[in-house]
Amino acid sequence: MDRYLIESPHAPEDCDRIVREVHNAGYLHFFDWGCHFGDHTGWAIIETDSLEHARQVVPWSIRDKARIVRVEKFGGKQPEHPHSTKAESSGS
Repeated sequence: MDRYLIESPHAPEDCDRIVREVHNAGYLHFFDWGCHFGDHTGWAIIETDSLEHARQVVPWSIRDKARIVRVEKFGGKQPEHPHSTKAESSGS
């Protein structure tokens, strides 16, 4: 499965409705919120098979404002970054 970061900004007056919609859809436990600290945005990382499914996690009324990015973790002692060459990642 792929992992997606979801960033869903919304207007202050929409907070209660957006949180309820995310809760009713069953995704509230995935989200962290900045609303009480002046940043009216919800963030989540979910695992799913498609970008389209990740998009459906966001309430339809703010879906056009959402930013959804496929993400991955780098691992190992010398992680290979996609912009590095083999020579750079091996330390030569």
